[in-house]
Amino acid sequence: AIAKHLYGKSVYIKSAGVAPGDPDPFVASVMDELGLDVKRHRPHSVEDLEEYEGLGFDLAISLSPDAHHKALELTRTNALDVEYWPTADPTLEGGNREQRMAAYRAVRDELEMRIRARFRQK
Repeated sequence: AIAKHLYGKSVYIKSAGVAPGDPDPFVASVMDELGLDVKRHRPHSVEDLEEYEGLGFDLAISLSPDAHHKALELTRTNALDVEYWPTADPTLEGGNREQRMAAYRAVRDELEMRIRARFRQK
């Protein structure tokens, strides 16, 4: 959602996880703070992308070791780059709601910074 917000339709962007999951209300809350409504977004698995989109991408970015191994496995015969951006898992954060929200905000802000740096307009 961050990359789509920053670059609109100038770049084809799809997101997927190692396994399909349910929407995370903490994600919706921290994205809403940026004015991004992701409440209707449904998480997809990498297999969903392969099945419906093919793997006609130039770049795959993985955020966890499991996702990185899966991306390398699925793309070994494709001509695309796979980058690994180690990212904290905010779902592992304990504590009260505000502490958990802080963990999600930290991940959101780190990803926004990395996306801006990686896809800097020339």
